[in-house]
Amino acid sequence: MTPLEVSLNTLSKENEDLKLQLNSCQEENIKLSKLETKELEEELEVLRKKNLDLEVRLKKCQEAKNDISIESYTVPSQIQSLFDATLASQFLGKKIKENDLTIIEGIGPKIEELFKEKGIKTWKILSETSVETLSEILSEGGSRFQMHKPTTWPRQALLAYQGKWEELRNWQDTLKGGLE
Repeated sequence: MTPLEVSLNTLSKENEDLKLQLNSCQEENIKLSKLETKELEEELEVLRKKNLDLEVRLKKCQEAKNDISIESYTVPSQIQSLFDATLASQFLGKKIKENDLTIIEGIGPKIEELFKEKGIKTWKILSETSVETLSEILSEGGSRFQMHKPTTWPRQALLAYQGKWEELRNWQDTLKGGLE
C-alpha cells in the first residue's frame, strides 16, 4: 500500500469513528431532550396545581372580605368615650351627638343616611375614607347626590373625631357648602 492509500484508510476509519460518535451524541441528546421535556411537563403540572390552589384561596379570601363589614370592628371602650358633647356644643353653637355626620359642612341627613348604609357611621371612618370613595358612593346614590363635592369632608371629620372643635368651626366658617 502506498502512503496515500494508508492515509486514506486512516482518514476513512477516523471518519467512521466520528460518524459513530455523532450518532451516539445525537441519541444521547434526544434522550436528554425527552428527559428534560418530561421534567418540565411534570414541573408545569405542579405549578398548574399550585396556581389552581392559589386561585381557590384567593376566591375564598375575596368572599371573606365581602363578608367583613366596618361594623364588625369594635373600638375598645376606653377609647370610645373621648367625645365631649358640652365642649362640642360650645364651639358649634348647637347640641351635638357623637358621630353625627351632619355637623360636617355639606352633609345633610340624606347623605348621612347614604353613608351609613355603606358603613361610614363615624367621624373616624369618614376621616379615613378617600374623597374618591365618597364621590363614588354619592354617584351610586343617584343624581340628587352627584352634585356634592366631598373634598373637605374627611378633614372635617378628622377634626371632629379629634375633638378640635374650635379649629373645625373656624374652618367651616370659611367654607361654602363644604367647599374651600
